[in-house]
Amino acid sequence: MCYHLIRKGSDNMAQTLVNFRMDEDLKKDMEETCRDLGLNMTTAFTIFAKKMTREKRIPFDVSVDPFYSEENMNYLKRVISDIESGKAQLQKHDLIEE
Repeated sequence: MCYHLIRKGSDNMAQTLVNFRMDEDLKKDMEETCRDLGLNMTTAFTIFAKKMTREKRIPFDVSVDPFYSEENMNYLKRVISDIESGKAQLQKHDLIEE
């Protein structure tokens, strides 16, 4: 046996307008992704807000790309300096396709 709850009338939750800035291309991409999922951006952000509020955390891992870490950037600068000064050479190999 299956039951469905049917609520008469509408939810009387007060609504508020939230404004923030976003890169234009990112917004277009998000709108397209939402459309593909059958959502709009308001629904997507509401889902995010409810999940974040319920779990008391950002509902996904937030991290930076380790490639851009200070340690790696310093390493890359040293390597470039070594190449430019002749202390190191670049060698061609078959591991990377052209």
